[in-house]
Amino acid sequence: MASVARETGRTYEAPAAPAGTEGPDGAAPGALLGALARTDGVARVTGRGVEELDATYFDTDDGRLAATRATLRRRTGGHDAGWHLELPVAAGGDSRDELHAPLGDALPADLAPLLRSRTREAPLGPVLRLRTTRRRHTLHAADGTALAEAATDTVRAERLDGAPGGLAGATTAWREIEVELAEGAPAGLLDRIEERLAAAGIRRSRYRSPFARALTGTGPPPETWPAPDPAPASGTAGAELLAYLARWHRALVALDTDVRRDLPDAVHQLRVATRRLRGAFKAYREVLDRAATDPVGEELKWLAGELAPARDGEVLTARLGHLLATTDPALVLGPAAARLRRWSAARAVEARDRVHAALDSPRHLALLTALAGLATDPPLREAAHRPAREVLPAALARGHRRLATRLDHALALPPGPGRDHALHQARKAAKRARYAAEAAGPALGEPAKRYRKRVKAVQRLLGAHQDSVVAREALRRLAVQAHGAGESAFTWGLLHGTERARAEAAERGLPEAWRAVRAEGLPKAGR
Repeated sequence: MASVARETGRTYEAPAAPAGTEGPDGAAPGALLGALARTDGVARVTGRGVEELDATYFDTDDGRLAATRATLRRRTGGHDAGWHLELPVAAGGDSRDELHAPLGDALPADLAPLLRSRTREAPLGPVLRLRTTRRRHTLHAADGTALAEAATDTVRAERLDGAPGGLAGATTAWREIEVELAEGAPAGLLDRIEERLAAAGIRRSRYRSPFARALTGTGPPPETWPAPDPAPASGTAGAELLAYLARWHRALVALDTDVRRDLPDAVHQLRVATRRLRGAFKAYREVLDRAATDPVGEELKWLAGELAPARDGEVLTARLGHLLATTDPALVLGPAAARLRRWSAARAVEARDRVHAALDSPRHLALLTALAGLATDPPLREAAHRPAREVLPAALARGHRRLATRLDHALALPPGPGRDHALHQARKAAKRARYAAEAAGPALGEPAKRYRKRVKAVQRLLGAHQDSVVAREALRRLAVQAHGAGESAFTWGLLHGTERARAEAAERGLPEAWRAVRAEGLPKAGR
């Protein structure tokens, strides 16, 4: 079973030592150790010895792991020999996740599924060999607690057969310093260390990883993301929309892995990515040919539907749990908490299995392939080559009209299931209008951002109303189950009433929020 560690660190260029003062690997240990020892909060620096590491890096023939900033290696030597999969994290910055599996000849079975969204099942092969001499030091606080590890690496890289875009046998070499925080160390320590290193003439590396540096040093730089060639001119509607689509396509690929790892909120964020992509396809039909994007949009709708029970279950469990926990204990009759736990757990297992089955399916793989195809060969229409400020406002106006029609219709209906359904349809329209404004934001500036913000306020109220509708139905079912088991249903009825009041409060806030949207108005073409 693979273990996981969240690593937070930075890499620096190791300066050459003056003649006659080199360490065994040619680095300048005096400058580094002196800078580390003078860092505020560091009491002493101790040596951890020298390691000889030999790592083979793997990728597809066209560099799909490099393009998604993931690295896969099999490494011998050192204290953590084995298979390593490094993945970027949503928070970005200086952190990454490293999954470690025991050393073996073949890719471990529990790592392979985590690569599927990135490789799309293209074969993996060895592309680089990195041999490293590593000198390790530990930074300690006054009480002896380990704060960070600093490693000075002398690296020798060689391209292997099958490396993307490179010449087999090409080599490069460099020296670098990696500083990695220990678990529980203060985040500000990295900044203090960097100040000391900068004062000693040691600068941050411009490469995000040794893998990326070795690829660049032995051949053309790796692709950052699939893109059309030629790309639409900067400032055109096509350029703006493709940048937005690329952002959420990247997110979808990364979140596929996060969902497989059962990371918090991953299902929610993956569903958001599918909705934003589908919403952009629908909203900007003047820019992209819907004959090509509609089939992909339908597959995104399918994926969102497979994710829905898991996400809706998360929201509902948290909502009902909070309701129950904040109810006067004197009004909680019978084993309500235990019943809610059992009910939620059974639904969660079924929903999780459904999500993983969808992600493992040929249909999902086909969707990933289709999205990659649209990225490299987008079906651009004539309007895609016109200035974005002339083209994009039409999509916002169309989305606004749809939202106005649905919301005005819903608010005119009497209370009841019909009104609830109509408000839910208005919520969907609000999301589409918000996503369209979000995509247009970089081109249309503050007017689009203000409009998006006000539409989001409407969407939140509509969302609160719909969450209450779903919660009330769940509470009714729980009450029926409790009654059938001979338990009191009083508490479930009480919570049902609380939810009804929440829905009514959300409805009361809608007219004012909608007036604010109308008062803001829409961004104008060329504005």
